[in-house]
Amino acid sequence: MDNQTTQDQEQTQGHEQKKDKPLHELLTQSLVDIYVGPESTHWTIHERLLCYYSPFFSSIFYADDKNEEKKKRGNKSYGLPDEDDYPFELLVGWLYSKSIRAPSTEKDIGPLLELYLLSDKFQMKTLSTAVVEHVRDFYHNTSTYPGLRRVQYIYAETDEDNEMREMMVSSVARQFTTGDKIPIHWAEALQRNGQLAVDIIRAIQQWHIEERSIPDARDASEARGRHANGGGFSAIERDNGESTETADTNLGVESLNSGASDAPVKSDAEE
Repeated sequence: MDNQTTQDQEQTQGHEQKKDKPLHELLTQSLVDIYVGPESTHWTIHERLLCYYSPFFSSIFYADDKNEEKKKRGNKSYGLPDEDDYPFELLVGWLYSKSIRAPSTEKDIGPLLELYLLSDKFQMKTLSTAVVEHVRDFYHNTSTYPGLRRVQYIYAETDEDNEMREMMVSSVARQFTTGDKIPIHWAEALQRNGQLAVDIIRAIQQWHIEERSIPDARDASEARGRHANGGGFSAIERDNGESTETADTNLGVESLNSGASDAPVKSDAEE
């Protein structure tokens, strides 16, 4: 392994804390061939560029430098038969441009979530964070919240302490905390998926709300808030055909893999 490869590996492991290298320094002569999807769509990518941003690929291709037989075959190659073409196309586009098209409608969120999962798999922290910020900005700028299926999709495909998962759960926690009712499909899903319910409570705890701003049900002298809207704990919002989110009442644990399509939930300010 030459000195340049060793330096690249070190920079791949620590470049998140440093300013990224200019693109022209990463466009070296060495190329790699990536074959994506069941049709083996062929991508030829600059090796140093890909490995600089992805420890996953760095560990694969730089390990090949020790194999003399593989070095004689020409371009190194790697297959991704289980991945979809479009998310990988977005990933390659980001590698060379460092830009992601901002979502203009909720339908644009689906491909971004797929790109996020791909970047997470390939340990591309810079890209993962960029995708989270685009999704976050969309919901904030449109005064909406992630829909149930979006949240379930991310839960099914990520582990704890995941950046996208935390952003979505915290957003949903705010939606429920600032509203008076829980949509029925959310209520039924939370009854079936206890971990999601626990995470929402944990998200609220992390806000560190001052005790004096929270009604105290133990104090008989206070207006405790429970009867403020007349609903109490039974305040579940029944579907009236006007919901901005898909009112599928069978969205529990068994439907976590139902895909990444859903409509956003409007905030109270927009309603």
